[in-house]
Amino acid sequence: MTDMRVGHGYDVHRLTTGRKLILGGQEIPFELGLLGHSDADVLTHAVMDALLGAAGLGDIGRHFPDTDPAYAGADSIKLLEYVTALLKEQGWQIGNVDATILAQRPKLAPYIPAMGRCLAAAMGVAADRVNVKATTEEKLGFTGAGEGMAAHAVALIIK
Repeated sequence: MTDMRVGHGYDVHRLTTGRKLILGGQEIPFELGLLGHSDADVLTHAVMDALLGAAGLGDIGRHFPDTDPAYAGADSIKLLEYVTALLKEQGWQIGNVDATILAQRPKLAPYIPAMGRCLAAAMGVAADRVNVKATTEEKLGFTGAGEGMAAHAVALIIK
């Protein structure tokens, strides 16, 4: 019998001036960036939490605490590579990942294919196993007001 597990990840970061906007490992041209201890890549953080949750390995706060100066400004794609290696050590392989970014602006559609390819490469899976979507919040809530961005991700892992 094949052991399959599903995990869900969620992350949120505030938008601020003076930071690059990094989503799915891609720098997106925008006047604001996400505030965080690392590069604040909200999409990649949600993906990592989904993978870790599926494997029963906690969350990114446990593995990369924001109190540790070693992760200040960290490249989240490198952290995703670490998470992927950790899962492989435990005998897991990634089946697929589906993720949604919640952002009022900028329009992300032109960047989504590159985000998916970057995430897939970091996880060592085919690009068709990673689906990235973006939606606005119809100007509702903190994301709709342009105060921040959030992301949800679901991951299937197989042993």
